[in-house]
Amino acid sequence: MEYIVFDLEFNQGFDKENNKTFSNEQCPFEIIQIGAIKLDANFNIIDKFSSFVKPNIYKTIHPFVGKMTHITLDKVKDAPSFSNVYKEFRKFISSKSSIMCVWGSGDLKELYRNINYYSLPSKGLPQLYINVQQYASSYFNNPTGQSIGLQNAIQILQLEQDKAYHDALNDAYYTALVLKNIYDENIVADTYVYTPVKSNRTRSKSVKKKVNYLALFEEFKKILGRDLTSDDKKLIDLAYKMGKTNQFLIDDIPAPTPKASPKSSKKKSKHGFKYKKRR
Repeated sequence: MEYIVFDLEFNQGFDKENNKTFSNEQCPFEIIQIGAIKLDANFNIIDKFSSFVKPNIYKTIHPFVGKMTHITLDKVKDAPSFSNVYKEFRKFISSKSSIMCVWGSGDLKELYRNINYYSLPSKGLPQLYINVQQYASSYFNNPTGQSIGLQNAIQILQLEQDKAYHDALNDAYYTALVLKNIYDENIVADTYVYTPVKSNRTRSKSVKKKVNYLALFEEFKKILGRDLTSDDKKLIDLAYKMGKTNQFLIDDIPAPTPKASPKSSKKKSKHGFKYKKRR
């Protein structure tokens, strides 16, 4: 059994003239980097994968994406297309029986959304996955609904931080470290089922609504106790739009149950790994 711990970096559209974020509803977050770590059954690193992806939907790098990831247009303009990088990524995964591991299920959702956008095959991808962030949040007793950040998890575990964050390969590496350090029998692989987002054309007609930015910014002024800068407003706008995609929603984890008796009907793999079917 192998674990494929992967991470993605995304880009969004940015209208310089109007200083606004925009997006294609079929693919609001375009993948511009894929990084992955392959682990054996004992969580030893046995292979790595990293590649930038040439932007095709959004031709420039969103300023906040560039600021956070340090990815520039020069780094990605001559990179392979998503189709080619995805093809190599599937070769890297190699086995459909592998377990995909992510820091938040948003990366899985956006991977499938990018795959669908280019009408590429997804049947060969492993269906089992572990949301490491979800289990880490429970492990560190975070309040329900509050997810722990990757860097905070690494710090609490007192693990070495010798790589920059917000790089797909580095974040995959840190996610693998967290998984290795918190793994126990309560961590159960789930089955991922992607549900394509319907376009506005297929939705029932309704009154079009728009964001009341004046009220939104006024609320943040009250919260922060100061006037907002132009950068503040850009970040709030981006965070609002990212939140609408639901990519950061997590499932609540029930309290750990006592270890199953030998007569338990729960299925196990030949390696002893427990499988859970989503209802």
